[in-house]
Amino acid sequence: MHKQTAIQGQSARKTKRASQHQAYVLHQYPYSESSLILELLTREKGRIVAIAKGAKKPTSNFRSLLLPLQLLRLEYTYTESELGEIGSIRGAERAGGPATPKDEALLAGMYLNELLMRMLVRGEPHAAIFDSYHTTLHVLSHAPGAALEAVLRSFELILLRQLGMLPDLSRQTLGHDNVAPDQRYALIPEIGLHHVRDGRRSLLGQQWMDIQHALQSEQPLPECMRALGMNAVDLKPQLRAAFAHYLGGELQTQRLMRGLRSL
Repeated sequence: MHKQTAIQGQSARKTKRASQHQAYVLHQYPYSESSLILELLTREKGRIVAIAKGAKKPTSNFRSLLLPLQLLRLEYTYTESELGEIGSIRGAERAGGPATPKDEALLAGMYLNELLMRMLVRGEPHAAIFDSYHTTLHVLSHAPGAALEAVLRSFELILLRQLGMLPDLSRQTLGHDNVAPDQRYALIPEIGLHHVRDGRRSLLGQQWMDIQHALQSEQPLPECMRALGMNAVDLKPQLRAAFAHYLGGELQTQRLMRGLRSL
């Protein structure tokens, strides 16, 4: 009797539902001889995992659809339980969106996917991150050259801000003093925004204030790109150090790009 009650309680905690979302494939793993497990980024549910049964078969329509950096419209069923949510994809189609980036911009897109895989917790919605990722892929597809540094640094700033890992950039983190427009400051892991005497790897206080204002705008990605301008290169090592601190080291895509024009 006790066993039967426990089973009924376990069943009650599981609910099978159907859903449809726009999504991007962040990563995929082989599952059995013919199927794939997909890590997906959605606007409504954040990062989720779903199984695409038969996706590896030569006759499967999924083979040419379930690819990274393409906006998809997915139909899937999923089960909610105490162990989380696992979906099963029933249908997929392209949903417009940006064209797949090429060459160096393609590697930049793969870097973003790895970064999101490492930074995002499954099942936590971040609509602003999804929207900024979508816009970033548009930039990488249409203006990859000169805009590459600025768009990547802008996306990284938005990601850190949305995850609560970026301090107020109009104040020094220690002491909460307002930054001086003509003084230089650096973003330092475990310290935050800190006044420095060395001009290397730092920005002027006015530049930090401009970035802070951009992050608070309704269109943070283009506003951040505008605020950064040519200063994106100076911000790069500071953000790299911040992500290395949170992730415990560099990403595989960063090692891949070493020796070439780095991300």
